[in-house]
Amino acid sequence: MNKLIGIVLLVVGIILLYFGWEAYNSAASELSQMATGETTDNAMWYLIGGAIAVIVGLYGIIRGK
Repeated sequence: MNKLIGIVLLVVGIILLYFGWEAYNSAASELSQMATGETTDNAMWYLIGGAIAVIVGLYGIIRGK
């Protein structure tokens, strides 16, 4: 069961990283970076959440029973 949860978290993490990368490279994010020097909050949360989900998912797959 732990491996199944790990696989699901890995897939969700990859999807979140994809959406975060797309949001990071969007026109709104580019304008925000030009105006404030920082990226949008949505892009950062997607990237952070995706990275955490991938790490936890890999751990679940490797250490799962």
